[in-house]
Amino acid sequence: MSFCDLLRMTVSLSGGSATILAAITVLAANSKDDVTTLKVAAVWWVIALIAGLILGRPSRAADAMRSVLTEAQTTPTLPTDNPGRVALARLWPLAASTVIAGGLGFVFPGVAAIATGYAVAVALVWRAREGAVAAVEERDGVRFYVEPGSALEPVKLVRTPGLRRDRDPSGQPQLPPTGAA
Repeated sequence: MSFCDLLRMTVSLSGGSATILAAITVLAANSKDDVTTLKVAAVWWVIALIAGLILGRPSRAADAMRSVLTEAQTTPTLPTDNPGRVALARLWPLAASTVIAGGLGFVFPGVAAIATGYAVAVALVWRAREGAVAAVEERDGVRFYVEPGSALEPVKLVRTPGLRRDRDPSGQPQLPPTGAA
């Protein structure tokens, strides 16, 4: 599975998890007339939003990805593993925490509220990492793929040759040569 795809999927699933957990929080707190939980949840969600925006800045994303990308092993062939299996092996903790917090949230709305804030923060912190990896891939003409492994271990990458684009280093489009016909 492409590392950019895994990062994109992580952000999307974290955002979806936050949405589901927020809905559970609101529904459960509303059914119990628990206004205090909703007020505390709103404050926590704003704090998580601000923290995620600050910690997820593109400059921080590039720094966070540096060590993972430099430790990638180079190989001339593409990995043959099933991308769905790699994603499931890496992202099952996110699904499990969402199910557990959501289930507990129907009884204790505060649990879902807290988990919502963490999911919002994770989605915002990780949002720029895919762009940082894509920039390195485009610059170096390589692709990074995730090696199969446990979600409880650090991610290991494989670096494969990619396709370089013919592009002027200045970033300006090249004009076709004018010649006499």
